[in-house]
Amino acid sequence: MSPAVIPDLRRHLLEALVIVALGAVIGLSVNYRLISALLEGGLAPQSPAQTAGDYPTPITLSQLQEALAAGRVVAVDARAVDSYAEGHLPGALSLPLGEAEERLEAFRSRVPLATALAIYCNGYGCPDSFDLAMKLIAAGYGSVAVFEGGFPEWRDAGLPVEEGAP
Repeated sequence: MSPAVIPDLRRHLLEALVIVALGAVIGLSVNYRLISALLEGGLAPQSPAQTAGDYPTPITLSQLQEALAAGRVVAVDARAVDSYAEGHLPGALSLPLGEAEERLEAFRSRVPLATALAIYCNGYGCPDSFDLAMKLIAAGYGSVAVFEGGFPEWRDAGLPVEEGAP
C-alpha cells in the first residue's frame, strides 16, 4: 500500500465507526422504553395460540416448543398422510387439508373446541396450514395458530421427529 492510501483508509474506517455509533445511539434513544421494559422483565410473552378475530395468529418455533412442552397447545399436521407418516412433530395429530371436510367430525369428537391448536405444513410458502386453520376457526375452534416454518423448520432445527401413520 502506498503511504497516501493509509490516511484514506483510516479516515473511511473512522467515518464508518461514527456512522455505526450514531445509528446505535439513535436506535437506543428511540426504543429506550421498550429496552427498559425488557430489562426490567416487564414484557410478558404473548400467548402463542390466541386467535385474533377470524384469523389464526402466527407462532414461532420457540413459542411452539414452549407451548408443546407445557401442554398448552396441540400440533396439527395439515400435510398429506404420506408426509405425516414419513415424519411429524411428536404427538402431532394428522388432519390433511385435502381430507378436512371428511375428517372434521371425527377430529371434533377427539379434540374439544376449547383446545389451543398450532397448525403446520411444509413450511414457508405452503398455504395448507393457513387454509386448515381457517376451516378449524369456522368449525368453532377459538385458539388457532399457524407455524409458518412448518415441518422443515422443526426438522432443520434438530428437534425430535416421530414417524408412523396416524
